[in-house]
Amino acid sequence: MKIKIIVPLILLVVFVGVSFQKIQNKPVLYIIGDSTVQNGSGKGADSLWGWGSFMNLYFNTNKIEIQNHAKGGRSSRTFITEGRWDSIMKTIKKGDYVLMQFGHNDGGELADTLRARGTIKGIGNESKDIYNPIRKVNETVYTYGHYMRKYANEAKAKGAIPIIVSPVPRFKFDDKNKINKDQYGVWAQEVAKQTGAYFLDLNTMVIAKYEEMGPENVKNFFPKYHTHTNEAGAIFNAELVAKGIKDLKKSELRKYLK
Repeated sequence: MKIKIIVPLILLVVFVGVSFQKIQNKPVLYIIGDSTVQNGSGKGADSLWGWGSFMNLYFNTNKIEIQNHAKGGRSSRTFITEGRWDSIMKTIKKGDYVLMQFGHNDGGELADTLRARGTIKGIGNESKDIYNPIRKVNETVYTYGHYMRKYANEAKAKGAIPIIVSPVPRFKFDDKNKINKDQYGVWAQEVAKQTGAYFLDLNTMVIAKYEEMGPENVKNFFPKYHTHTNEAGAIFNAELVAKGIKDLKKSELRKYLK
């Protein structure tokens, strides 16, 4: 009688243990970036959101975990110097993914007393030694390309798959109702080629849709100023990110989309 009871219990424990292990071992999609990727400033018509906050709408989260580590105000440099990338490196594993979008804040000053978050323009190997008045330390600042290569190469070294995303465009139409392509988007694509990372040209994709819609319609996505979208605009951009991932024919991340 005891055997009849114990055996099913053992089988149940084994089954639960295996199921738990499968859940624990599911891949993680890490998302890193600035406020256009994660913002979330409350509710209401004027609330501001980033596209990364809505990627769960397009992925099967029973099969892949989504972690949005993006933080407002960060550049490709300060996301590293604040230790945010190091914290991801402690948990990232083989088979995980890193979706990265930086550029909006990289054009700032290198050593001003307000933010000190800028990077040297371009993708070369230039560097500059500065005193950082915010962190109160001496710091060597590198190019945008240097930091983006660091993300991609270190992710690959862990067995993870990097996907570089060109920055989502600002609401800036010219007198011909056109939006200029972001230079950081060009550099992002070049870094993807250098590192062998996947590239998702969100800048070009969104520009095409915005120009099709026209400025009068697109302005409804921007309740305050030209950089940050509301919830509707963030979901609009998130859908295009999902479409871009679906079009990455050689990426296994596609299979986790709904």
